[in-house]
Amino acid sequence: MSGLPRDIVLLGSTGSIGTQALDLVRANPDRFRVVGLTAGGSNPELFEAQVAEFAPAYSGLGEEASVEAASRECDVVLNGITGAVGLRPTLAALDAGNVLALANKESLIMGGPLVLDRAKPGQIVPVDSEHSALAQCLRGGTPDEVRRLVLTASGGPFRGRTRAELEQVTVEQALAHPTWDMGPVITINSATLVNKGLEVIEAHLLFGIPFDRIEVVVHPTSVVHSMVEFVDGSTLVQASPPTMLIPIALGLAWPERVPDAAPSVDWTKPETWEFFPLDDEAFPAVALAREAGERGGTAPAIYNAANEVCVDAFRRGLLRFVDIVPTVQTTLRRDDVPSYGQAMTVEDVLAADAWARNTALALIEGR
Repeated sequence: MSGLPRDIVLLGSTGSIGTQALDLVRANPDRFRVVGLTAGGSNPELFEAQVAEFAPAYSGLGEEASVEAASRECDVVLNGITGAVGLRPTLAALDAGNVLALANKESLIMGGPLVLDRAKPGQIVPVDSEHSALAQCLRGGTPDEVRRLVLTASGGPFRGRTRAELEQVTVEQALAHPTWDMGPVITINSATLVNKGLEVIEAHLLFGIPFDRIEVVVHPTSVVHSMVEFVDGSTLVQASPPTMLIPIALGLAWPERVPDAAPSVDWTKPETWEFFPLDDEAFPAVALAREAGERGGTAPAIYNAANEVCVDAFRRGLLRFVDIVPTVQTTLRRDDVPSYGQAMTVEDVLAADAWARNTALALIEGR
């Protein structure tokens, strides 16, 4: 490591990713220095306390503040914002030439080629645990040696249930994730497996692997975060207890590791790793995400936006759990889906996002 600490701009500082990132900064003051903090504004008291503690050169609430912060000169921008609102800050960080530690998968999925065209080689470092795992495993071979990527999914709180058994799922049950402590939107996305669908699209965009060479397997204990299979039959696995501290630390320090970022697997205790095939009938979100990803253009943005509206409606008691993905599917497959071809602008993406939200909301209100 170099002698000077890395200057960090943290977007979404009061959320799950943001608060854990600040824990890492506290534990490693010789490696990281916070020079920018922004948040959405849902927890202003915590944000004020963070600003008082870290005294960043820039701080602010809201999307425009995040765009401004991401544009400032620094070593790393960690985008820990949840949802589509993270797109403009992602583009701002890339345009400024900053390394982007990306936890906001939605911005890459929405923007697709628009985001990738702005990024220089190596400028985006994935922070999702699965994609961080893949990036680590891919160090073990050249791109032409890769046969397939294997994303692991915990299966969420409803693993093993049939669709009929999901009819009466409550919000409280959907928020009770068995292995991960995440924000409410991502937790519900994990329960529907929409989150895994988004991660399939993200893996395709990040690593350039075709969709037919990206698989999902269910791994309930979440110790194996993902795997890369190589052409000779060898598979490299990245394993650690279910914590985001390791991928966040790697995002901030890439390509270096941060000693003692999180506890490792305790090999003195019995440990069983089980893997199960994905039940596409009960959980069709991943197959629908593949469809959106293969269509490209605005389809991934529409998938994401419609889902965000559906999750909000489910949390407010306006939509059943089992109707989330079918509503996204209906929105995605409409004949009047806006399409702008591959040469999309930011305005095109945001227009498609708005169309999908309005369409999904109308479907929900019409039920």
